[in-house]
Amino acid sequence: MTTARSHAVASPFGQFVARAAAGGHLVVQPRMGFGDPARMRQGLERTRFAAATTVGTLTLDSYTRLGDHAAVRRALSQGLPLNGYPLVDLPVRRTRRLLDGLLGPDFPVQVRHGSARPTAIVRAMTRAGLDATEGGPVSYCLPYGRTPLRESVDHWARACELLTRLVPAPRLPHLETFGGCLLGQLCPPALLVAVSVLEALFFTQHGIRSVSLSYAQQTHPEQDEDALLALRRLASRFLPPGTDWHLVLYTYMGVFPRTGPGARRLLEDSARLAVRSGVERLVVKTAAEAHRIPSVADNIGALESAGTAAELAAARREDGRAARSGPAADSHIHTEARALVEAVLDLAPDVGRALRTAFARGLLDIPYCLHPDNAGRARSVIDASGRLRWSSVGAMPLSADGPPGGREVMTSAGLLTALNSVALRYDR
Repeated sequence: MTTARSHAVASPFGQFVARAAAGGHLVVQPRMGFGDPARMRQGLERTRFAAATTVGTLTLDSYTRLGDHAAVRRALSQGLPLNGYPLVDLPVRRTRRLLDGLLGPDFPVQVRHGSARPTAIVRAMTRAGLDATEGGPVSYCLPYGRTPLRESVDHWARACELLTRLVPAPRLPHLETFGGCLLGQLCPPALLVAVSVLEALFFTQHGIRSVSLSYAQQTHPEQDEDALLALRRLASRFLPPGTDWHLVLYTYMGVFPRTGPGARRLLEDSARLAVRSGVERLVVKTAAEAHRIPSVADNIGALESAGTAAELAAARREDGRAARSGPAADSHIHTEARALVEAVLDLAPDVGRALRTAFARGLLDIPYCLHPDNAGRARSVIDASGRLRWSSVGAMPLSADGPPGGREVMTSAGLLTALNSVALRYDR
């Protein structure tokens, strides 16, 4: 396991991850969020004392994500259930009580939300004493709704600047890109890597000095290893000197196995992938994902399963090699991702403007994403080996790697098969 980059003063969140990595421990994190503050506190308490190296999560409800605060207040007044924590519309003293005795250097807590307009969330979290969150102007816009990309970029620029002002010195706020998780699946790794790097650059351009770069486990373990190595190399190359940063892997975010054993195998494979690739943090999914909203117990079970798998993998290093984290020959993924990053950065010195222009010209194009600001010409397939590859690249500065003789056509039946391929493989 490699250590997080800590050339600058790190955020409390970044410092915790760096200490864990230096000790050879993978940090594991749930995606947990409950509308009832008492249940949310129970979830945080059990996360803190789980048999793993953990950080906490406050995942917000979907009304808050959309900025529909009237609906949140109506639910709160009528005692209706919410599918996450209503951070903005609860009194700040209630959230401070929730965190009292839990939040600290040995247990940082990250706010997760999914909003293209996060400024109200940033204000609420900093009032409550929280300084770590995640998202991005692309990754919390295009896959999630119809907010124009231009508006998302403007809102995220203000959110970054608010974080730098509202988190009191000497603490630094921490921002994690969600760019490596676009649509969860069927997005070839080079695009995930490129958007993750570009969002991190957007954050640093707007004053954020502590970031993490995300990547979601996809369909083939060796391809994922190459992607994570490419992400680390490009972050080292493009992030400003003095930036505190680390990598975060997400357990597969597409259709999850329907059987308990299949779900656990996929989760444990993601932990082993993290160790092999030198990733510092893993965001887990639970065995209940395919059936219902996970309970506190489901989340703790997933954290402990992932933590155990990671510790065993780190201890025995099954292949006898250290984690892949240093320089290596350019992989195809690294070459593609670098081409995308450089093509975008060449468009404008301002990263937000460059991102808007890139999507307008189709230089960035997310397969199967229906957002009006996405060109929608790129397509991907899962090949016979299980790797994700391009069947059409649209206007992106890449080459389609489909078979000679023409472009493959994705049918509706083929799309359904591809979407369910990982779940079916693990359930078998």
